[in-house]
Amino acid sequence: MRMLHLGLRVTDLERSLAFYTALGYAELGRVPETDFGSLTMLQLPDDPFVSLELVHDPARPVKDVSAVNHLVVQTDDLDATIADLAAKGITAEPPTEPGPGIRTSWLTDPDGYRIELVQWPLGHPAGMTAADFA
Repeated sequence: MRMLHLGLRVTDLERSLAFYTALGYAELGRVPETDFGSLTMLQLPDDPFVSLELVHDPARPVKDVSAVNHLVVQTDDLDATIADLAAKGITAEPPTEPGPGIRTSWLTDPDGYRIELVQWPLGHPAGMTAADFA
């Protein structure tokens, strides 16, 4: 088994789509009507699969984002990503280094969901493994 994607409820689809597109996601497709609302499938450029689904139903706006602590997006160059986001009008917090060679920055999407940008040290696998906790 493997995790496929996260469905994230959004209040204003176009505003959220603009935000996540600026973050680097690309729209792969849409499912217009489901019991949840419309579904917009997004993927990052180097991912072969959808990793984020924007779920939108105008009758059910986001009222509480506390059930989702945060999303994490990996970047190869945190400084360049922050500069690119700033050029698109998205403000990220200044980078911090929570561990040796690991750099992170935080931003918030239009509904208030927190997103952590992570730059791994050179040679680190593209994700967390048991070695990160050894």
